[in-house]
Amino acid sequence: MKYMKTIALLLAGSFFLGGCAGGTVRRGVKVNGIDVGGMNFSAAAERVRKTLPQDPLVISCPSGDHAVSLDYSDDLEEQLKNAKRNSSLSVMVRREYVNMEEELAALCAENARGGRPAELTFSAEGFCYIPEENGISCDYEKLLRDTQEALKNGGTRVTLCCREVPPAVTVETLKERTQPLASFTTSFDEENAPRAHNIALAGERVSGTTLLPEEEFSFNGKVGKRTKENGFEEAAVIYEGEFVQGVGGGVCQASTTLFGAALRAGLRVTESHPHSLSVGYVSPSEDAMVSEYSDLKFCNPYPYPVYLLAKTEGGKVTFSVFGMPDGKSYRVESRILSEIQPPPAEVVEGTANRTLRKEKKGIRSESFLIVSDGEREISRTLIRRDTYAAVRGIEERMPAPLVPLE
Repeated sequence: MKYMKTIALLLAGSFFLGGCAGGTVRRGVKVNGIDVGGMNFSAAAERVRKTLPQDPLVISCPSGDHAVSLDYSDDLEEQLKNAKRNSSLSVMVRREYVNMEEELAALCAENARGGRPAELTFSAEGFCYIPEENGISCDYEKLLRDTQEALKNGGTRVTLCCREVPPAVTVETLKERTQPLASFTTSFDEENAPRAHNIALAGERVSGTTLLPEEEFSFNGKVGKRTKENGFEEAAVIYEGEFVQGVGGGVCQASTTLFGAALRAGLRVTESHPHSLSVGYVSPSEDAMVSEYSDLKFCNPYPYPVYLLAKTEGGKVTFSVFGMPDGKSYRVESRILSEIQPPPAEVVEGTANRTLRKEKKGIRSESFLIVSDGEREISRTLIRRDTYAAVRGIEERMPAPLVPLE
């Protein structure tokens, strides 16, 4: 926007009223090279002032040129009165910017602009970053100094110095706070469609979760009850030391995989439980059984949010955690302490000789969370110490043939 104001030139004819109005300039006097000798004071002043510079002062701004109003004054009257015969005079023109400080401050305020910080949206699809907008800051103190200097030295143009000011939060800042912290993957049988469905559904319920600093995550609270009404199907579950059919079979693999990612991301696990039997998709003491009465919970210990994503495809389920790294690395170490021998197989009478259920050794195990700073191990903390029951085998045997009596 351009501001155009009228240039005010104070014609000082009134300066020559009274005693000077009827006088004449001495012979041979020149003012700024103009011969005014013998002229009436008023006529001489008018003739000289027509030649005096009246250039406006223009301030260049991002919004456009701004022409300011100046008040002009000079010492012509005094010099004409005191001029000696044949003297050569030079008029000193003074320019004054009335309300200068207030107008310059208003000009800075008009050209300044507040920035807009970058924004982040997060969903099950991942991250979306909305770029920041830089603000504009105006240097009022420099503008004031430059304007005063221009008025003093006859300058006609001053530039308002502005610079872009990035906001505190930029896309780069947000990307630093949303780096991969850890991922953990387990495999499952895609041919078992109900179980694969339950694993994927649990992952979908968790994916897109944002966990604020010190906020606690509850797997049961996020996934909901394992019922048909809640979208889950029947598949094999472990119940009282046996593999049986139940709604939600496979969900524990999802919780176990998330447990593995949370530990390796440095999240603070506040609740986890082992299965009664060992499972094949993770090492002992690295599982996380969930049920109506058992949950998987963990907290975000970082000063920034963490973000959870899940991906299920190709017979694999992966949970990933994103946030601001703390410069440390986290890994899990599982160790079998001893094995538990199963009891003798149960033999049942049937129509064929076959194994109905394979025996399985029980396990006593423990797991540790190992924290390192580069190659230096900082701490080794026990996660859990567990006992997984042995599985008794079941053998079907045909009854022995009857031997005829002789």
